[in-house]
Amino acid sequence: MATATTISTAKAERVISRCRELALCTETPGETTRMFLCDAMRACHERVSAWMTAAGMDVSVDHAGNLHGLWAAEEKNARRLLIASHLDTVPNAGAFDGILGVLMGVALVEELGGRRLPFAIEVIGFSEEEGARFGAPFLGSRALLGVLDDSLLARTDAQGVSVAEAIKNFGLDTTKLHEAKLKTAPLGYLEIHIEQGPVLESEELSLGVVEAIAGQSRMEFVFTGEANHAGTTPMHLRKDALMAAAEWMVAVEDYARNVDGLVATTGRITAVPGAVNVIAAEARLTLDVRHAKDAVRETAVGKAIAIAGGVAMGRNVQVRSLKMSEQAAVPMDAQLTATLTAAVKATGLPARTMVSGAGHDAMMIAPHMPATMLFLRSPGGLSHHPDERVVPGDVEHALAAVMQFVEMLAK
Repeated sequence: MATATTISTAKAERVISRCRELALCTETPGETTRMFLCDAMRACHERVSAWMTAAGMDVSVDHAGNLHGLWAAEEKNARRLLIASHLDTVPNAGAFDGILGVLMGVALVEELGGRRLPFAIEVIGFSEEEGARFGAPFLGSRALLGVLDDSLLARTDAQGVSVAEAIKNFGLDTTKLHEAKLKTAPLGYLEIHIEQGPVLESEELSLGVVEAIAGQSRMEFVFTGEANHAGTTPMHLRKDALMAAAEWMVAVEDYARNVDGLVATTGRITAVPGAVNVIAAEARLTLDVRHAKDAVRETAVGKAIAIAGGVAMGRNVQVRSLKMSEQAAVPMDAQLTATLTAAVKATGLPARTMVSGAGHDAMMIAPHMPATMLFLRSPGGLSHHPDERVVPGDVEHALAAVMQFVEMLAK
């Protein structure tokens, strides 16, 4: 079985080199931008397909543009372990978000050295996860689940091209999208991904095992006061919507700091009329609340609304709130996650379990089949940025852990 010492630095460097090679497959020269089924995705498919084929895998592309590489099992019709992530990027992206997980799957098959297992391994490069082109994420994994519906196919990008048209322009057939759906229940799903955050680095750890993907609530709060002259209106006679919003933001932040695992973010604020010498009549703010337990998240949302009401009353302004979106927390499969945790320990590393605050294809997949995730440290906590990187030693450890995971499943 693989250990941290049997996976060589050269193998890790090859994975990293391949990620950087794919970063050159871009629709925008000088940066890495590769959205759903753009022309640059063809070059990306060509390279990954070549590596899959060289590893002995059967390669295909389904009619949602997902790239599949199948390493057959000892026996025909055996169940499959899916190892998947996405091949699309945000605009001006790094080289590793999503892509690393796909190429780690290919590296795993290479590491098997031709050996067949009691189950097949299917490596999938999803055509879309980010939502950057059409404003709707997870198009690739939705297709795998058979839930890429007509409303999603009708969505258009900034040029007025629909999802359905993008599929056709890539040479695929929307009438055959049903063929992209899984036909049988797989053994399980593994997604390998950079953390996209600072936790592992802050604890000087290489790997983390994801036990849940946090639920998310997005809200908008609107404080309404009264515009007036900034120089002639005494402080005690003001109905300042922006100052009410500021007091509320600080109070919500203070609440979140005192609830373990809770994060609350005000990412956008707009003041009206927005003049230097005019007291704000209105302030609009967003609130993004996330936690691994839905009950904690829902309590926090209720608390934010209550705080807003108290602040508005104290400052003689009005406030209203609107729920923009809500996503329930998604736990990973307990047994599969325990096996992955044991696999990390078997390499001699600490097995740190953690919650993912970001969304991943696994959150779509997990309600339908056993799923788990492995995180690699993100230096500087940096992601969705050209300077995104990974540590070669972490890639070594991750590949060793995945090999251990496969061996444990094989038993």
